[in-house]
Amino acid sequence: MTPAVEESKHINDVPAPKIIIAGSGMSNGGRILHHESRYLPDPKSTLLIIGYQVEGCLGRQLQRGDKEVTIFGKKVPVNCRVVTIGGYSAHADQPALLNWVKEASQGGKLKNVFIVQGEPIAAQALRNLIHDRLDIKAVVPIEGQVFDLSADA
Repeated sequence: MTPAVEESKHINDVPAPKIIIAGSGMSNGGRILHHESRYLPDPKSTLLIIGYQVEGCLGRQLQRGDKEVTIFGKKVPVNCRVVTIGGYSAHADQPALLNWVKEASQGGKLKNVFIVQGEPIAAQALRNLIHDRLDIKAVVPIEGQVFDLSADA
């Protein structure tokens, strides 16, 4: 365990082989970026990605096989092996989300559902299910779209 940044830096001094486990699931920030910039170019290294990587994040670029990525403004070659294990997600799946909305709508006070996470096709599918099965207004907002929540629309 390396709770401090300085301790994490000393991982580089530990001789191989080693396993570095990081909690930044999308590789969007934190200490993992330092380790990735060091080990991605190494063909003897393996990056194991557990779970979903959102479009546009570094983790998704690595997952889809990009041969070069940018970390801290510098181009980093990806020569290591990248492996993904799916099925490990802390997020509810579509049936669980639909059930959650159904339960939350008991009493008739739920008027709108805004789906703000997920791939566009999956978000639209969930929107359609909420509307069609539960008769609740559901929206997948587009960036910059504004809603008046005080209105009874």
